Amino acid sequence: MTGRPVDHERRAALLDRVVDFTVEHGFNDISWRPVAAALDVSPTTLVHHFGSKDQMLQAVLERLRERTFDATGPATGRETGTAAAARAVWERTSAPEQEAEFRLFFAAYGRALQEPGRFPGFLEHVVADWKASLEAAQGPDADPAAAAREATLVIATIRGLLLDLLATGDRARVQDAADHFLASLRDRPE
Repeated sequence: MTGRPVDHERRAALLDRVVDFTVEHGFNDISWRPVAAALDVSPTTLVHHFGSKDQMLQAVLERLRERTFDATGPATGRETGTAAAARAVWERTSAPEQEAEFRLFFAAYGRALQEPGRFPGFLEHVVADWKASLEAAQGPDADPAAAAREATLVIATIRGLLLDLLATGDRARVQDAADHFLASLRDRPE
């Protein structure tokens, strides 16, 4: 006998709520009962929609990666040139209302680095998606090697600044450093 099919819209809505719970509480409380209680559903409902706890955690990491890219990728897609794209990304990701989500993002990043086999896909996309957007922002005539190098430096610098901001809370100092870095980026004339 087969079970009832998964309602994918319901699963997507539940997943967003699980991610919100995880953003608020961290990974340590990711188990069936606390999540189910917070979402006002039964643990059986979560099992039906996600399969196993590891599958739910994998889905959380994937949705978190998507949210992170939504906060960074569209900014780079709208802006022309590395400097403008990087500034748009910094302004979005360093905003105080993004703090909890990026705190979880870095926790997820660390967890995926420790257990890459347990979280397939996360590490493959966590740099590649944003890198591709930053390369595209440099225009079709950009040298591919130079575009990749510039995108890599922007990603590493902004992520480092975000980690510093999250660790210290010293917004003025980190913002000053970010402004200095962003001013150092020069876009080629079109």
